[in-house]
Amino acid sequence: MNIGNFDTNERVFIIAEIGNNHEGNFEIAKKMISEAAASGVDAVKFQTFIPEHISSGDKTRLDRLRGFQFSYDQFSELSLYAKRKGLIFFSTPFDIESAKFLNTIQPIFKIASGDNNFFPLIETVANFYKPMIISTGIISPEEIKKIETFIKKIWHKNNVNPGLSFLHCVASYPVPDDQANLASIIYLNKIFPEVVIGYSDHTLGIKAAVMSVIAGSRIIEKHFTLDKNYSNFRDHQLSADPKELAILVKEVRKAEEMLGIEEKKTQICEKEMNLAGRRSIAAGQDLKTGSKLKFSNLTWVRPGNGLSPGNESKIIGKILKRDLKFGEIIKQSDLS
Repeated sequence: MNIGNFDTNERVFIIAEIGNNHEGNFEIAKKMISEAAASGVDAVKFQTFIPEHISSGDKTRLDRLRGFQFSYDQFSELSLYAKRKGLIFFSTPFDIESAKFLNTIQPIFKIASGDNNFFPLIETVANFYKPMIISTGIISPEEIKKIETFIKKIWHKNNVNPGLSFLHCVASYPVPDDQANLASIIYLNKIFPEVVIGYSDHTLGIKAAVMSVIAGSRIIEKHFTLDKNYSNFRDHQLSADPKELAILVKEVRKAEEMLGIEEKKTQICEKEMNLAGRRSIAAGQDLKTGSKLKFSNLTWVRPGNGLSPGNESKIIGKILKRDLKFGEIIKQSDLS
């Protein structure tokens, strides 16, 4: 899946999910982008919304959302700022109007778990013909399949395939370790072979995000904050701070390096063991010239520069042309 110049087949795509951890402070948002860039992530993600299109009747929630809300001009500036820092910028839309605006400033879209059944929004975004990431919290595999079919029907109709990703996600804040269920990544890779599978992490710490690489995650999203104690807003506590995020990036890169590729072949570092660590057929006792070799005359010793085990039938019954001492490797030239 290509996201701008990034190919998820080549490297794991790491997203710092800033979300609303800026709490409406534009300068803090810019600082978070700078710190995210310094950590080595590939992208930063925000959330874009019109509060009245999210919540109805809950004045406390509406007031908080209004306090967190950035204008479209501010998002445009943040997008440019992120690009100058070498990052891919995108934001999750929470309403159709915001999605239409974001289509003018970003190369990829994310649909949150809470909106993975909001089909009018999904349809709007699918018609932008850009890569899409869908979080899969609180839905079944059958519902995920419905989303895949819905999106691909739109794309096939227009002869495009920009790329689709499903992120394993447990929609709780935070997620207990015993409910992270990283094996879901393995499962999703099996049942959605044409979709890029990743992980949206809501656990405390960075261990789950790093481990997800081994399970097959090609996209990792981790909430990011400047300070876990910045305020009582819940997302700060489950977010990685700058130090943790830098460690996460380093450990993910190490994990994918160690994971390698799906094949089994002799590695460069073990080739010398092909000789030193293998065995050769040898004399199991002192043997005289003219002896007729029997299986009981044999032993097997290192190194493997003679006849390898499995070739005993080629020498049993043969006559020795010279004396052999116990442990001496038997060569074809020793036999007649």
